[in-house]
Amino acid sequence: MAKTTPMRLLELMILKDDIDSVLTYLGKLGDFQFQQDFDSAAGEDKKLNPDTDIFARLQSARSYLNIEDLDHFTEAVSLPSQEERGQAVKLYTTAEDLHNREVECGENLKRIAASYKEASSFSNLKVPYSQLESLSFLTLRIGRIEEGLYDSLASSLGSNAILTTLGNDKSKILAASSKKGRFFMDSELKKAGFVEIKLPKDFKGVPDELLKALEGEVNAAKAELEEVQLQRKNFAETHKDMLLHLLQSFSVSSQLNSVKNKLESTDFVYRITGWIPAWESRSLIRTLDDLTKGRAGIREFLPGEVRSVIEGREKVPVQLKHGSLIKSFQRLIFSYGSPLYGTVDPTPFVAVFFTVLFGIMFGDAGQGLVFLLLGILMTLNKMKLAGWEKFGRIFICIGISSMIMGLLTGEFFASEEVLKPFNRFVHSLAGVTDYEEASEPILKLMPNGTDSSSVVRMFMFFGFTIAVGFVINTCGIIINIVNQFALNHKGRALFGKTGITGAIFFWYVIIFAVLTAFGLHKPALYDVIIIGVSLFFTAFGEVFERLVDGERPVFENGLFSAVISAVVEVIEIISSYLSNTVSFVRVGAFALAHAVLGSIISTMMAQVPAAAGKMAVLVAGNAIVIVLEGMIVAIQVVRLQYYEFFSKFFTETGREFKPFAFVYNCQRQ
Repeated sequence: MAKTTPMRLLELMILKDDIDSVLTYLGKLGDFQFQQDFDSAAGEDKKLNPDTDIFARLQSARSYLNIEDLDHFTEAVSLPSQEERGQAVKLYTTAEDLHNREVECGENLKRIAASYKEASSFSNLKVPYSQLESLSFLTLRIGRIEEGLYDSLASSLGSNAILTTLGNDKSKILAASSKKGRFFMDSELKKAGFVEIKLPKDFKGVPDELLKALEGEVNAAKAELEEVQLQRKNFAETHKDMLLHLLQSFSVSSQLNSVKNKLESTDFVYRITGWIPAWESRSLIRTLDDLTKGRAGIREFLPGEVRSVIEGREKVPVQLKHGSLIKSFQRLIFSYGSPLYGTVDPTPFVAVFFTVLFGIMFGDAGQGLVFLLLGILMTLNKMKLAGWEKFGRIFICIGISSMIMGLLTGEFFASEEVLKPFNRFVHSLAGVTDYEEASEPILKLMPNGTDSSSVVRMFMFFGFTIAVGFVINTCGIIINIVNQFALNHKGRALFGKTGITGAIFFWYVIIFAVLTAFGLHKPALYDVIIIGVSLFFTAFGEVFERLVDGERPVFENGLFSAVISAVVEVIEIISSYLSNTVSFVRVGAFALAHAVLGSIISTMMAQVPAAAGKMAVLVAGNAIVIVLEGMIVAIQVVRLQYYEFFSKFFTETGREFKPFAFVYNCQRQ
């Protein structure tokens, strides 16, 4: 069985003059994990890492210039030169100046436009307001009310005051009354929510002249703003490539400096310790030696030679090495937990089991073809589905398995008519000559009430899914036994619930039950002895584990406590193995449910007379099944992997290998 990638710990002593080139190489390599836990977002970065500030200001400039950000490096990783540092400062300073000018012009236009709008409210006044205000027999009020209250205010004022609108709506008004009637007018205005407009002291001349002057100022302000916006557009077009290049360079330098600031160092030397896959260790050492011209001090350690690992303070990081197909299933492993270092890599098993289980539960050649095409398009980067592209190969696998199951069940987009020629061809190979019989699906899941054999076939199919579960459970047990021996846990490997004694109990009971059910075996005394002995050793597994591993006392909490624990363990062993096995009945149930949904779609199509209606039902029904049932089946497959397979050997999780690598720090705004 394939195991996790062998690792080595390297200790590097790097001179100050070489540290940037060494860290740049490690970041490009993307296969070196620092032994220390670095947090690149630490608050001290801004003080110690000026390149982070430069990168942030370049990002602000990019956002202001409306240039689309990158989501990955588009050029070779490199650090900025001194010339590029000057270019960066000049670029973001110019962008900030343009931004400030645009904001200032916008505020100026807003202020002048507001004045123009306010002044236009007085377009009905044909004499200077200063003359009207100086009249000794009139009291004037100019202000705002809610537009809907104008008519009621005019009615309440009656002949006690004159009310007129200013501008084109009824929200700005001029109210005039005699000096004696001003108190009544003010009272009614207050009820209407009147807010007085303060006119500027230099409000002179007739409104027409004022409006003309303000309109000219508005147009000038607009022109100034448009000029700045045009400058921004031109600046963005001419500096786009430079800006994106500088963003990538300063993204690298900010990450490099963030790591460098946290390394152990003196005034002259930096100390780096980290993990690397064993197969790449020699190459890295040679490259670093060439890079530093022999000035670097390098020591290599096996995991068993690292004190922190020996004392249990550190776990060796785990890397799983696969081709692109198997690697696409890797996240299913790490989403549950990382395997321990030196144990069996379960990814190939997960890839096979996930594909097979999904295909059994979602058998339709047409719908599987949809998954296959989606997977191909995502793998070729021809389709973007919000980050689902990395699952393209998984879609290909489940699409192929669904198509194979669909060929067996005779379903193509919920119809059994399309694949009848294929059914007849396969049956002809088996010597079936009857036309009707040969047209039937190879695997008929839907039971027929008039045909008792169809019910038998259905239960046989459920038996097949339980057998698949038996294989999956068995693989999990074997992986656990191998892992425990690899970790030198001999007691657990021999006497654990998923150790050798537990496996013997499980396998013997299953084989005994199957042979007895088919009349191939009669219960005998030796059956009871084998089952009883294996169950006994498993129930008292903790005691025997301590005995084998040399731990004392054997009965850690006394004999009575061990007996009680053994009784509870017997119940746990029987119930867990029973549930682990029966749980796979759901695979057959979901396969049957999928066939029922296909039958429902076919029935609905038959009840719709128009061809267009039939097509609508076909498309809508299959779309619902593909999306909703596809999600449900995927969840069930993941659940079966986690609870029935992983639970056998994931007794302790390890530490995922997360190497240092430069990643473009996209900061979309």
